[in-house]
Amino acid sequence: MNKVLVTGSAGFIGGYVVAELLANGFQVVGLDNFSKYGGVTRSFDQDKNYEFIKGDARDPETVYKALENCDHLIAGAAMIGGISYFHTFAYDLLATNERIIAATCDAALQRFQEGSLKKVTYLSSSMVFESTTTWPSKEGDELKFPPPISSYGFQKLSVEFFARALWDQFQVPYTILRPFNCVGIGEQKALTDIEISSGNIKLAMSHVVPDLVKKILKGQKPLRILGDGSQIRCYTFGGDLARGIVSSLANPKAINQDFNLSTKETTTVLELAKLIWQEVYGSLDEFSIESEKPFKYDVQKRIPDVAKAQEILGFQASTSLVGMLREVIPWIKEAIKNNLI
Repeated sequence: MNKVLVTGSAGFIGGYVVAELLANGFQVVGLDNFSKYGGVTRSFDQDKNYEFIKGDARDPETVYKALENCDHLIAGAAMIGGISYFHTFAYDLLATNERIIAATCDAALQRFQEGSLKKVTYLSSSMVFESTTTWPSKEGDELKFPPPISSYGFQKLSVEFFARALWDQFQVPYTILRPFNCVGIGEQKALTDIEISSGNIKLAMSHVVPDLVKKILKGQKPLRILGDGSQIRCYTFGGDLARGIVSSLANPKAINQDFNLSTKETTTVLELAKLIWQEVYGSLDEFSIESEKPFKYDVQKRIPDVAKAQEILGFQASTSLVGMLREVIPWIKEAIKNNLI
């Protein structure tokens, strides 16, 4: 039975990854310092094959100890949030995440040289393609265009350089995975979130799907959106992303490769808003929007090429956007009642 360390295991994507690993028979160690949401409970907390360690991934010794007897490391710990998060914590996103990835690589190198660790799987981001001018974005395009202008996007590109540098100098095998616009349950108000006003609704610094769902559930009319709603995204279910991540672990063809993990279906923010409205109200009666000034780093188009992941990993994101919303909307409704979002 392979043993895997997941850093950032208490996070939004981390929760999906741990559940998928356990469902596939892995032994799992989770490392998190609860810095984002505070103490959270998960359905798998009592699983006999799961061990949780509360600790800070910025500390190499903590990561090293957590890696004991682990074959694989999924480096997922990071400060991460929605578009307003990029602006509010511009320095922290760079400095904190850089300390995390450096400490992670230091610990991984030590365990690899001792002979226990086989590979590091790095979770990057679609934001490495922030400055691209051609779509769909293919693996390798991140090196053909100017680097990202947001500190978050720049740091995620740095993660990929860490991965390749650790291989170039010390031959530590890697896989780089880039999730695109993850949607799912479990994303809630963070401890560091600063509420911002959008019309008559106060929002924590989250992502577009939970923010729009919250506004619509609270009856905001007209619905306020950033810009004119023409921004294009590919929304990918957290469970699908977790499948893709886990499928890459033991696949020899994934070694020293990078993959976009996403649906290929494109949706504008306006189309997304209409879908959520229809799910909540049953029709588009009374639907109208009001535009707000967009943020500086609100990328207008983010479309991945997914052929490589499909060909090598056999990965295909199968959950439709409507299917995601039918799971997410009831969860957010309950989270609003409990003041979690």
